Amino acid sequence: MLSLTTGLAPLVLAGLLGWTGAVKAFSKGTARTAPKTALARLLRSSDRATTVLRATGGVELALAASLLAVPATPAPGAATALLGAGFLGYLGYGRLKAPESSCGCSADENVPVTWRSFARAGLVLAGGVAAALADASWWSALGDRPAAGPVFLAVSALVLFALSADLDRWWLLPLRRTRLRVFGHPLLGGAPGEQVPVAATVELLENSLAWQAAAPVVRSALLDHWEEEGWRILLYSGVYGSGGDARPVQVVFALDATAGRDTPGDPMVRVSYVDADTGQALAAEELQTVPRRSALPMAG
Repeated sequence: MLSLTTGLAPLVLAGLLGWTGAVKAFSKGTARTAPKTALARLLRSSDRATTVLRATGGVELALAASLLAVPATPAPGAATALLGAGFLGYLGYGRLKAPESSCGCSADENVPVTWRSFARAGLVLAGGVAAALADASWWSALGDRPAAGPVFLAVSALVLFALSADLDRWWLLPLRRTRLRVFGHPLLGGAPGEQVPVAATVELLENSLAWQAAAPVVRSALLDHWEEEGWRILLYSGVYGSGGDARPVQVVFALDATAGRDTPGDPMVRVSYVDADTGQALAAEELQTVPRRSALPMAG
């Protein structure tokens, strides 16, 4: 198995690097994606990031060609391992300094750096080491193991396919759509009278008129929830009033625990304000016009 892995590693890496290198070097999406990558922040220039991405694509294509044409020699594998180590270092920087940015690993990705990016870079590093240790060409490895070789290549391709975020539209999104068609949307109610998930109640609340009215008072995400006599109680913290009259309060919403997005009609929502210091509900006469929350200025 070890000889099969080292023998076919150059072929697997050549396929991966040939694909990602061609996309980086020749795709029009490279210039469009470059400003969204951590590389643009590192270089402080979208144009320089585009140039580096295209140059990296050229390096990947050269490595792919050398892995195919010059097998059983350590130089192409060692260079590939070095490239994988560089990818890991870059991904670490991106995750630390710009976690919301994409890595630009294939120039078509527009998702933040995740464990899949690290796993793929790690496989490039490990594959490069394996290719450097190979003592036979990849075609010899295929010839010696005519049954196991294609299986190994197919499994490797599936793993790399699953680790490529820009290919999700070909398998992951259809899989999710199929799951929704078969099992239904997780935020929709089930059988009549069956309680919906808490996330469904929160979504229903946040799209209600009651939430719009109380939103200026609310200052937190959901803090606690419980069910009581068919109602789902949602607890938030907030601040009522302004200036010296401001007081901390708990904002309590109550909704039907069985109501979801597919429930006909507008949801019935009860709202209460409880003084956070005394635990006493605020009387109706104390609830004057809800203060408006000042909008934050936009950065120019």
